[in-house]
This record gives sequence, C-alpha cells and structure tokens, in this order.
Amino acid sequence: MHLTRRSAGTLAIAVTLAAVSLTACSSEPASQADGKLLVATTVAPLTSITSAVAGNKARVEGIVPEGTNSHTFEPSPQVAQLLSKADLVFINGLKLEDPTKDLAERNIKDGARIVEVGTDVLPESDYIYDFSFPKKDGKPNPHLWTDPTYAKKYATVIAGALAKADPKNAAYYKKNAAAFNKQADALDAALRSDQVSVPRRVLLTYHDAYAYFSKTYGWTVIGAVQPKNFEDPAPQEIARIIDQVKAEKVPTIFGSEVFPSSVLSEIGKATGARYEDSLRDDDLPGAPGEAVHSWLGLMRYDYQTMIKGLGGKSPALDKLTITPANPDEAVYPQ
Repeated sequence: MHLTRRSAGTLAIAVTLAAVSLTACSSEPASQADGKLLVATTVAPLTSITSAVAGNKARVEGIVPEGTNSHTFEPSPQVAQLLSKADLVFINGLKLEDPTKDLAERNIKDGARIVEVGTDVLPESDYIYDFSFPKKDGKPNPHLWTDPTYAKKYATVIAGALAKADPKNAAYYKKNAAAFNKQADALDAALRSDQVSVPRRVLLTYHDAYAYFSKTYGWTVIGAVQPKNFEDPAPQEIARIIDQVKAEKVPTIFGSEVFPSSVLSEIGKATGARYEDSLRDDDLPGAPGEAVHSWLGLMRYDYQTMIKGLGGKSPALDKLTITPANPDEAVYPQ
C-alpha cells in the first residue's frame, strides 16, 4: 500500500444549509400522470442535490440505498424498470457506478438522457488518482461532492439538464440551483473560517473520499486504510501507517460509520491517536424528513467532526442553520 500525500492552498466562507428528505427508491417507479419529470439518481449526496434543484417539478427516485458501498453496488432488477421510465438519469460518473450506467444504457427509453454529472464538471486534467484509485485501473477518485465548490457545479449541471428536459420550468430550476449554491457558499465560508483553528490539517481516513476537498481547502491526506479491493491492508502495511501517524503526530484518525474498521482502531491504540468512527462519505445524517438529512447536513457534520477531532473549533459551522433549499423540496417515495 502506498500512502498518499496531498495538500493545496487555502480559501474563504458564509450562509444556511439545504435539506431534502431522502429514502431509497421504491419497488415501483413513480407514475408520470401528473406530467412531472421522472428522475433517477444514484448516490445519496447526488440525490439530495438533485432534489433541491428539482423541487416540486420533478419526481426524484434514488437507486443506491444509503449505507451501501456505492463502489460495489449492483442494481436490482426493479431498478431496470425505473430506468426504463425515467426522463433523466443522473449518475456521478468518473467510473463510480458502471453497473448502473450499463443497466441504464440497456433500458433507457427514447428521448431520455443519462447525465454523468461528475464527469461533466471535472476536466480529465484534474482527475486525482491515489492509493484507493490507482491510475493503472483507469478509475479516478470520484468523490467530488465532499468539496462544496464541486457541489455547486453539480447543481448547475443538474439545473441545465432539467431545463433541457422541461423548458417551461427552466427558470424555476435555475432559481433553485442558485439558492443551493448560495447555501453551499455559506458552508464554504464557515469551513474556511473554522479550519484556521486546526493546528495541522492532516487526514488519515478509512476511505479516500476527501482528495478533491483536500486540494481545494489546503488539507493533507496522509493515507487511506481501505485498499482498492475494500479489504483490510496487510500487517506490514498497517505497521507502515502506524509509523507515519506517529511521525506526523496525528491526534485523531477517521473511520466510517458505515464501514467499521478494526484496523483503524488498532492503529489508534498503537499510536495513541483517537479513533473517530463516525465520518460519512455518502450516508446522510438524521432520518428522512429531517432537515439535516441532506448533502449540506452531511458535509457540515463531517467538517465539524474533522475540525474538532484535529484540535480545532467550529463556531461558524455550528451556527449554520439547516433549512430547506427551497419551499418545494422533493421527497422520495417510501
């Protein structure tokens, strides 16, 4: 295993947070008798952003259940039925959901579109390859949504695709995207303000979901424990990580609440670092219907957790109020 090391320049903050009620997709696709667009999405953060932009003008159905490993997710036969009726299919792209993309291409109806949002917003020259996503495999790190600057680009691309499919509501989608992006700017501002309090912005995580975030906000990822095959690293690799954590004097190492890691716990005991196991890559906090159950709620929680875990304080993030991005937020079917 090779530990990654990245850092970049720092930036700046301000606003409130958006929320969308989310659940997994229902077994039956939504009826379009009301004339609304039927939109299929994949990972929960993408679904949340799409729902904030679509508001009450489209029916948004998520495919990948929260708490599921999106890298290994295989869509069920019911998903084919949804994909065959959807007017738009939003996937993250960057090789994250290839089985779902393949299924969509085989089943999509005439006139419908598949939009690879992440692939659209990230130039190939900016792809990040690392330990979990080696270049030889041809799959760049796909986790753009942990960086608010990319989440804003997601909202803009989504609004454009919705407007193309539903021109009469184009202004509505544009307005919702602008509202979401204003809230993402507020999150960005709070993050930039609070991260100044962190003595050393270094991350050792279970899953390498913060590559683009780290580049934008001047953090350094010293390693990711989870190899590309999602198995635990070999003992000699663990020993190497322990040595680096000691050398870097990392106070807290971060695991995933979805994927508990005995390896990180072991590293914490061996180094004296605290093991924080509650980071969420794409599993939204709270319950469907709660304000925090959203992309903005997810990222605020993760930033607060990382900043406090590394000895900083998060007053600006703590003060952010999580409210719906627009009054017509979409709700998933139960």
